Amino acid sequence: MLSGGPSPTGGVNRGPARADVAVVGAGPVGLAVAWRCAQRGLRVVVHDPAPGSGASHVAAGMLAPVAEAYFGERKLTGLLAESAARWPGFAAELAEAAGAEFGYRTDGTLVVGLTADDLAEAGRLWTYQQGLGLPITPLRPSELRDREPALAPRVRGGAVAPGDHQVDPRRLVTALRAAAERAGAVWRPGAVGDLSQVDARVTVVAAGCGAAALTGLPVRPVKGQVLRLRAPGPGAPDFRHVIRGYADGESVYLVPRDSGEVVVGATVEERADTEVTGGAVLRLLRAAVDLVPGLAEYELVETSAGLRPGTPDNAPILGALPGRPGVLAATGHHRHGIVLTPVTADLVTELIVTGEPDPLLAPFTPDRFAGAASPATVGRGRPASASEEETCN
Repeated sequence: MLSGGPSPTGGVNRGPARADVAVVGAGPVGLAVAWRCAQRGLRVVVHDPAPGSGASHVAAGMLAPVAEAYFGERKLTGLLAESAARWPGFAAELAEAAGAEFGYRTDGTLVVGLTADDLAEAGRLWTYQQGLGLPITPLRPSELRDREPALAPRVRGGAVAPGDHQVDPRRLVTALRAAAERAGAVWRPGAVGDLSQVDARVTVVAAGCGAAALTGLPVRPVKGQVLRLRAPGPGAPDFRHVIRGYADGESVYLVPRDSGEVVVGATVEERADTEVTGGAVLRLLRAAVDLVPGLAEYELVETSAGLRPGTPDNAPILGALPGRPGVLAATGHHRHGIVLTPVTADLVTELIVTGEPDPLLAPFTPDRFAGAASPATVGRGRPASASEEETCN
């Protein structure tokens, strides 16, 4: 795709000082694309007024190809599983390149139901997931509490997804930025309001919710409210697995960190504000304490809200924009931006370097939404805010 073409050493033949690749948006996806491209010897510039300050600052960081496998999303589930399989190698390489850890943990995930109705709801999804060949195993209540004694005695049952892991997105952004800088990527702190402002052979739009104004793609904000608690005293929380559960019909997840933090989330709201509401805090805390009663003694240290970049089919938009030579999309990851970071970076980088799309891209290319964008909005509009320049996971 680069006009200069790859060099025999894997880089790109150097012409004028113009950037080979400009990445618009410095959330995890944009930073990972920048790192991978810089590793390949490309001259990379990243545009973002405040890297890491948007949705990735709010995200819980669950790497959940199994627990996030939903009805009617088989192709997306395949991409989630592919990216999750790349995470161990990606994490090890990134830790070495950045010289820092970022909370990558492989304890697994428990999915639980508080009541009989909650368990029936969860069980329908497990049956579907097992039908896809995904690794999830139902457990009796006693088996659940053997794994996590902190669970409430009322919990009726659940399942374990050992391959569903977690990472700390805030630390991940720091590590990705360090790795990209060490590989040679440079930053431009200004916001991009029109792609004509970007001077590069290839532009990658990884601006999350801001991609709509820049490209006309059908990316919409989906609000998510999240809480952060802290365990009393020093040390980690008194449970180690990610716990995803249903409590009297309320869906909630609990993500423990080694630092003592527990992330509790998240609402799913079709609105574009980032206000935290009392009702959301009440519902999330009540469901969390119903599942793990000890959380009632934890300190509430933060409430926040972010905007996921949703698409009409809940899948990401990856690849070349029709009629826009040299412009690629890496956006629309909705609730999957963190888990899909490795595969997105690999696929987009390979497309940039070779010009040949990997077959994995086929179900997720922008042209599946042909006609959905308004020509009057493509490449125009107000500058994307700092939060919109993120991956909005």
